[in-house]
Amino acid sequence: MRPTSLDEVAGQSHLLRAGSPLVTLANPDAAARAATSVILWGPPGTGKTTLAQAIARSSGRRFVELSAVTAGVKDVREVMQEALTQRDLYGQSTILFLDEIHRFTKAQQDALLPGVENGWVVLIAATTENPSFSIISPLLSRSLLLTLKPLTDDDLRMLLDRAVSDPRGLAGAVALGDEARDALVRLASGDARRALTALEAAASLAVPEEGESDEDADEDAADGVPVISPDHVAQAVDRALLRYDRQGDEHYDVISAFIKSIRGSDVDAAIHYLARMIEAGEDPRFIARRLIISAAEDIGLADPHALPMAVAAAEAVQFIGMPEGRIPLAEATAYLATTAKSNAAYLAINAAIADVRAGGFGRVPVHLRDAHYPGAKRLGHGKGYVYPHDAEIGIAAQQYLPDELQGRRYYEPKALGAERDVQARLEKIRRILDGER
Repeated sequence: MRPTSLDEVAGQSHLLRAGSPLVTLANPDAAARAATSVILWGPPGTGKTTLAQAIARSSGRRFVELSAVTAGVKDVREVMQEALTQRDLYGQSTILFLDEIHRFTKAQQDALLPGVENGWVVLIAATTENPSFSIISPLLSRSLLLTLKPLTDDDLRMLLDRAVSDPRGLAGAVALGDEARDALVRLASGDARRALTALEAAASLAVPEEGESDEDADEDAADGVPVISPDHVAQAVDRALLRYDRQGDEHYDVISAFIKSIRGSDVDAAIHYLARMIEAGEDPRFIARRLIISAAEDIGLADPHALPMAVAAAEAVQFIGMPEGRIPLAEATAYLATTAKSNAAYLAINAAIADVRAGGFGRVPVHLRDAHYPGAKRLGHGKGYVYPHDAEIGIAAQQYLPDELQGRRYYEPKALGAERDVQARLEKIRRILDGER
């Protein structure tokens, strides 16, 4: 069912408008002219290979396909040499489609540069990982980066209906019920390949086996044709395909959404993203570490129990493992999402570090310096220091910050949760330290 031209491609309308680089590349009238290489970045099943093959077929260019999983520098150089020969002897340009280019090492990607820069080949490279992290800068600067989007539900419905009726597909041997179509679309998660694979598996279950009557196989057969039902889909595919790569963009996007949902107090969203990470096989220790950071950064003293809760969840996961570890992770997630929030401690340490980096540290006041080593007292170290426990209220009015920073305020608690009490207490403490009552 792979499209043979750009007109048959489902989705990616933002890349296939008239005059767009891909449409121009597919134009046979432009095949003799130099063309810009492109890098197609997008999730699996969105049409990267399809676009490359359709462009080559429509433009009349020679098409060579390599996989970064199996190809090496020698293979790349052989393709470049043959492309140069084809151009010089026969006037035919070559499209080199390189799948999973992010798997190429820097040295392997370097081998592509002469052919791309001198126009020996038009490189169409496909990757599911962020090119900024996985592709060398010289190759990125010589190519046009195009981002593919997951297919919409309407795109997938069209693909499924076409596969059912098209002679290249099921050729009308089965019919597809509306509920079954919706189930396939939902399970595919924007992946055309996943949708077609599931359709084929469901169709094989709907078609009666040898010796079985059509009525036994499917009581809802329409016009003598078996109908694919939701039950067939459920038997063929037991769960949705999760878009998640533990070292790719989804890893960072989902954990970002998880932390921001906790910060935003949306417990349902936080639990959802937690489930996605667990189902995708994310390292539970990574999740636990992020919960600890969230407790310290986003909750702080608004709820002093949040950090111990997150640490306890991390220890529990380490102790009991998975899948049971999902329970303390969910407990900690729900607690952090629903409790009071304050980033005052986080802001305080950032502001203090900024001052130190800018040179704002000064000398430690003499009365606070260590007076225990030999000769320290002769230097006046510790002289005038007031031991707070000797003070009537346990707080002594004396200077603690260096002279250059006297009066500087870093920690400003918020009137939220337990930090509301801290705020009121701190106001009194600061007045006493400043010599006020």
